[in-house]
Amino acid sequence: MFISNAYAQAAAGGDAPSALVSLLPLLLMFVVLWFVMIRPQLKRQKEHKAMIDALAKGDEVLTAGGLLGKVTRLGDPYIAIELADGIEVQLQRTAVAQVLPKGTIK
Repeated sequence: MFISNAYAQAAAGGDAPSALVSLLPLLLMFVVLWFVMIRPQLKRQKEHKAMIDALAKGDEVLTAGGLLGKVTRLGDPYIAIELADGIEVQLQRTAVAQVLPKGTIK
């Protein structure tokens, strides 16, 4: 009554963009995202896993919680670190944030 019908119009000529051209910006954004965010994160995860696997008794470590200590026992999922004279704490291996140079803790 008040609304007229709308009909589709035929494409003028053969200039319709191909599917690849319309997906090109999306693919380009994914490639940039991969090199800027995903790839560096995977590299950091690989380095952290190698550091945790290389832990040995006597290593001085910094934990994710900010504790400094010396590794006294190694287990598969857990390690024990000595914080002060006779004070030992048991932590997950993944809680180790950094291995410090020898002699850092005095």
